[in-house]
Amino acid sequence: MKTNIFIIIITIFFASQINAQQLNQEIIEEGETPFLLGKIDKNGLLSENYKSWFTKNHEDYQPNNNLINSISSELKNYTITLFMGTWCGDSKQEVPKLYKVLEACEFPMNQLTVVALSRKPNMYKQSPQHEEAGLNIHRVPTVIFYKDGKEVNRIVEHPIGTFEEDIQNVITKNDYKSNYQIVTAADNILKKKGAKGLKRKQKKLLKTFKNEVPSMYGLNTYGRILYGTNRIDEAIAVFTLNTKLFPEQPRTFMSLANTLGISGYKTEAIKVLEDALKIHSDNEDLKENLELIKSN
Repeated sequence: MKTNIFIIIITIFFASQINAQQLNQEIIEEGETPFLLGKIDKNGLLSENYKSWFTKNHEDYQPNNNLINSISSELKNYTITLFMGTWCGDSKQEVPKLYKVLEACEFPMNQLTVVALSRKPNMYKQSPQHEEAGLNIHRVPTVIFYKDGKEVNRIVEHPIGTFEEDIQNVITKNDYKSNYQIVTAADNILKKKGAKGLKRKQKKLLKTFKNEVPSMYGLNTYGRILYGTNRIDEAIAVFTLNTKLFPEQPRTFMSLANTLGISGYKTEAIKVLEDALKIHSDNEDLKENLELIKSN
C-alpha cells in the first residue's frame, strides 16, 4: 500500500513538473530573436529578453482612475483570454497597458489566460496546443472577454479608445465594435456557409465595407492564416474578396494568384495576374509573378 502511495506521489510530482515546464516556454534559435510560445504569464514577460519593453510600456501607462473604479467590480465576473506575440510591435505596445489596467482593477489573475503565438511560417499565429483554433485569431494582440463560458466581445490589435473605455463598453452596454469588422463578417459567413457562401455574399460585403476598411492587410493576413491551417478554398475566397475591395493594391492580386498557383490552379492564377496587369500595366512585381507561375 505504501509503495502504491509513493508511486502516486512521484507521478503527481513529475506531472506538475511537465506542466510547469510548459509555462513561459522560450524559443531560442541561433541568429534569430527569441520569442515566447504557448501559455505564459507576467513572469515570462519580465524575463530577460522581454522585460525592457514590457517594463517601460507598463510604467509609462497611467490608467484613468475614474474609469478603473467604474469597471473594477463588474470586470471580476469575466474571464479573459489574451493572444499575443512577443515578436509583435502591437503586442509590445498594448499588452503592458492591459496588464496595468487589470492590476489597477485588482482583476483575479487566475481568470486571465495568456497565449503567446508563433511567428514561424509553418505555425504562423498558432500555439503548440492550438488554443487559438476556431477563434478567428488573425491579429495580435486579441483580448477575448468571456462571461458564463461564452464570448461576450473582443479587442483586436489595439483599443478603439483606451482599454478602460473599451472594457467599460464591453461590460455594460456592449455595442462595442473592434477593429477588422470585415474579417469578423467573413469569418462568420465561412463558419456557417463555407467558401461558396462567402462568394455568394461578396456583393453584399462590398456594399457594406467598400469605404469602411482602412487597408488590405486585415483580409490578407486572415487569408494567410486560413491557408496555413489548410482551409484552401476559404483562403482563396477571402483573397478574391480582397481584390474586389482593393483593386488599386497589386499585392491583393499576388496573394490570390500565389495561393491559386501553389494549390494547383495554375490557369486561374495566370488569369488573375493578367487581369491585374490590365490595371497595373507597369508593375514589375506582377510581371515577375506571372512569369514565375507560367514557368512552373
